[in-house]
Amino acid sequence: MWSLIAAAPVVSLLFGGDVTLGFHYEEYFDEQVKKGRSRDEMFAHGFLKVRPLAEKADLFIVNLECPFTLEGEKIPKNFNFRARPEFVASLQAGSVDVVSLANNHLMDYGAGGLTDTQSTLDAAKIVHFGAGATLKASRAPAIVTVKGVRLAFLGYFFLGDRNIEPKEVIATESTPGVAGHHTDLELMKTWVVEDIKAARTKADLVIPFFHWGREGKTSPEPYQLELAHVAIDAGAAAVIGSHPHVLQGIELYNGRPIIYSLGNFVFGGNWDPRDKRTAMVKMEVDARGVRKTTVIPAFSDKFPEVPIQPYPAEGDAAEAVLNHLAEISKQFKTTLPQLKGRSLPKDAGN
Repeated sequence: MWSLIAAAPVVSLLFGGDVTLGFHYEEYFDEQVKKGRSRDEMFAHGFLKVRPLAEKADLFIVNLECPFTLEGEKIPKNFNFRARPEFVASLQAGSVDVVSLANNHLMDYGAGGLTDTQSTLDAAKIVHFGAGATLKASRAPAIVTVKGVRLAFLGYFFLGDRNIEPKEVIATESTPGVAGHHTDLELMKTWVVEDIKAARTKADLVIPFFHWGREGKTSPEPYQLELAHVAIDAGAAAVIGSHPHVLQGIELYNGRPIIYSLGNFVFGGNWDPRDKRTAMVKMEVDARGVRKTTVIPAFSDKFPEVPIQPYPAEGDAAEAVLNHLAEISKQFKTTLPQLKGRSLPKDAGN
């Protein structure tokens, strides 16, 4: 007698890096609308070339590195970003489903900016995590069920002993902000373990999204490795990272992927990034874990002709991005099968 066992549902996740829809993105939008391009066309501009990939995924997740607000005063810091709330239409046009708010720019215009952002995303039916009215709220997971698979997303901001951001960026027991700590790595590790274990009682898979590392550095800091490994050991199915604005290596740790930095994506904070190499990462998961991880090599823009619009790389250019990722992943004991055995040509630089 034959018995038929139904295949476990497979869910496709697509991750992208840092997204800032204010500053130069707003500037370019307004300039082009004045020249006669439609507002709908310009809302769609940033994600235009990657939307076909997003539409094929069950969930598309990015780091939203700006509040949606017209109110509030700048908090004192080196750079302050915000976007008009109408620019949530760019996320919708790009088929973005979920965003991390745990970063160093979400609180740039204070508590009101956080509230406006949450309200704007809720109205657009875009799931968010990593920030809240209190530390407890900011550490709470966003749980999304797709094809019966329960996915929990957690977000954290931590820069170790190089954190130049004002402390009001980070939530406390009684004040709003993003999840994280200003300097205490051991406390961060404790919270990450607690949060992952708690989320696993409510979800099949838990994926933390960290905002960490040093800008412009392709190698992760020691604390990034510690936090990532602690997260996997606590039961995370995978770890995603952002903030350095460049790609960092990819590690397979205990068979689970750690993406240390995805680099810039639709990033209006910089007209013309020096390093335009970026990537999306596709994960095929089921209720037991990550079945397959694939890097989709890309570039952040074609400035000045087409600024702030990432596009998938092709041919030799795609191979060059993958070779670069392979090279900066050699520090790890193992990496993705897609990257193994690759190396940069002898005359190529990083």
